[in-house]
Amino acid sequence: MELIVTTDYSSMIEAMRFGRIDLGYFGPLSYVMAKSKSDIEPFAAMIVDGKPTYRSILIANADSGVKSYDDIKGKKMAYGDRASTSSHLIPKTVLLESAGLEADRDYEAHFVGSHDSVAVNVANGNAEAGGLSEVIFQHVMDRGLIDRDNVRILGYSGEFPQYPWAMRSNLNPDLKAKIRYAFISINDKEILNNLKAEGFAAIEDSDYDVIRKMGGLLNLDFAKM
Repeated sequence: MELIVTTDYSSMIEAMRFGRIDLGYFGPLSYVMAKSKSDIEPFAAMIVDGKPTYRSILIANADSGVKSYDDIKGKKMAYGDRASTSSHLIPKTVLLESAGLEADRDYEAHFVGSHDSVAVNVANGNAEAGGLSEVIFQHVMDRGLIDRDNVRILGYSGEFPQYPWAMRSNLNPDLKAKIRYAFISINDKEILNNLKAEGFAAIEDSDYDVIRKMGGLLNLDFAKM
């Protein structure tokens, strides 16, 4: 088995599309984008805090005067990768649904590449607000990358399906079954700790219809992203 580490979601999507990788660990949005361009299927998602879901957190610089979603109007909002779910799609949808704020019309959307960069840019005042994964925000604080006093929590999204492991659909059916079983049956604590998971749950493509619905709300064409 060969491990391939891509530089970003886009390169992983292309690698899966052209058959250069057989298995991939996607974000929900990047999975949906990859699915629109290639014949792949999700089969497992990690369980954290007893559930195979997670959520985004929206934060603001403590000195920016931004105390609610409405206050982001006319300000700079930091997002991570364009293909990120919890650092782009989810927080952008939260602002649209909760405050009627549309990117590039009501506020400036800035893509800074990663979740960590979102937190750092907001804490440093380079952007008044930002959105990222709640879990990664906690890791950023635990590692001391930002001063907690420099940011204000504005709110949280609802729960969304965890990052999926996906495989090429044209793999041998017996091999696909063995791969699914290998993930779902993991109970070795050392392996799970390294994967930052309590276990793995079986998933299917329809679990990510909620992501497609959000994309429709934002008028996104996943095949062209």
